[in-house]
Amino acid sequence: MNDRASPKRTITVGKIVGPHGTRGELKVEVQTQFPDRFSVGEYLSVQGQLYRIQKSFPSEPRRVIVKLDGIDSRSAAEGLRDKSITVPQDEVPSLPEGEYYHFQIIDLEVYTIEGEHLGQIVEIISTGANDVYVVAGQAAQLLIPAIDQVIKEVDMDKGIMVVQLPEGLR
Repeated sequence: MNDRASPKRTITVGKIVGPHGTRGELKVEVQTQFPDRFSVGEYLSVQGQLYRIQKSFPSEPRRVIVKLDGIDSRSAAEGLRDKSITVPQDEVPSLPEGEYYHFQIIDLEVYTIEGEHLGQIVEIISTGANDVYVVAGQAAQLLIPAIDQVIKEVDMDKGIMVVQLPEGLR
């Protein structure tokens, strides 16, 4: 079975920045394209513990204030500072054909259309215009733009990406 598709794998959707107020509310940095994930009634996991969201409201760009069941004091909220909020991978909404989440791209093995192994994607840099994949190879790191002219194939089952490098990229 391909470990990349394992339903036991979790995906980070946020990070607890710290407490908000005195009743256990949390300031959360949103790290998902689906902010509805933080709606009242939804379930989230922090360090393997499942919590239901009691209250939720936006506070500033890419941040939300949430109140979780069982977190009822500032000290309890403080204990969760800097912790990641996760959901099971199998609960992540599907994307249209040809679109992928960052967690799906990380660790793919990268090959040229000629079959040369370039290395493994170890990081994704979001530039605003397009993402850039950082590929760690035997010799050095390679920065590959995530654009249609370069990315020719992504095979999630095999865990590979095939690219056609532009002139002078190496």
